[in-house]
Amino acid sequence: MITNNISNKDQKKHYLGHRERLRKKFCKSAAMLSDYEILELFLFHLIPYKDTKPIAKKLLETFTTFDGIAMAAEKNLCKIDGIGKLTAFAFKVLGELFTRRAKNRIKKVNVLDSFEAVLDYCKLNIGYKTQENVHILFLNKQYYLITDEPLFSGTIDETPFYSREILRKALELNSSAIIVVHNHPSGDTTPSSADIEQTHKLLYAAETIGIKLLDHIIVSPNSCTSLRISNLLKD
Repeated sequence: MITNNISNKDQKKHYLGHRERLRKKFCKSAAMLSDYEILELFLFHLIPYKDTKPIAKKLLETFTTFDGIAMAAEKNLCKIDGIGKLTAFAFKVLGELFTRRAKNRIKKVNVLDSFEAVLDYCKLNIGYKTQENVHILFLNKQYYLITDEPLFSGTIDETPFYSREILRKALELNSSAIIVVHNHPSGDTTPSSADIEQTHKLLYAAETIGIKLLDHIIVSPNSCTSLRISNLLKD
C-alpha cells in the first residue's frame, strides 16, 4: 500500500510538472506548441487530475481539426476515453463561440465581397450536422446579412425546400436577396439533380417578385460547392 501511494504521488507530481512546463512554453511562444499541446492546455482546466496528452491526441486523431472537435456531437465526444459529459458540453460551448465568431465576420459587409468568410460560416454552422438542413441567408439591398434562418430539415441524404415558404419569409423580412445553404452529411458536396432543379424553381419564382437568388451553397465539414461559381445558377 505504501509503495502504491508513493507511486500515485510521483505520477501526480509528474503531470503537474508537465503542465507547468507547457504553460511556460505557451507564455514564451504559443507558436512553439503543436496542435495537441494547445488542446492539452485547454483540457487542463476541464480535466484537472489526469494526463490529458493521450486524450488530446485521440481527439485530433478522431475529429482531425479543432473545428471538428468543437462541432462534434456530444455522444461522439464521450466515446473518447477520458471525455465525460461536462467536458463534452464545454466543447459544444466552444463550437458555438467558433460559429458566432464566423457569423460576426459577415455582419455589416457585402457578402459577395466577403465570400470566403461566408463559406467558413456556413461550414461551421451546418456542415457538421448528420442530417440535411436548409438555411436561408436573407440579405438587404446592399447584400448585408439580415438574418440566417433554418427553414427545413430532412433525412441523412435529402431535404426538399419550398419556394413559397422561403419567399414568404423574404417578404416578411423586407429582404432583397437570398442565399440558400444546405449540407451534405456524406461529405460529397456535388449538387444532385434535385438540388439543381429546386434551385431553378426558386430562382424563377423569386424573380417574379423582385428578389434575387444570389447563390445556393452546399457544404460539408471539409468542402463546399457554390452553384453560382460552378455556373449552375443560370439567370
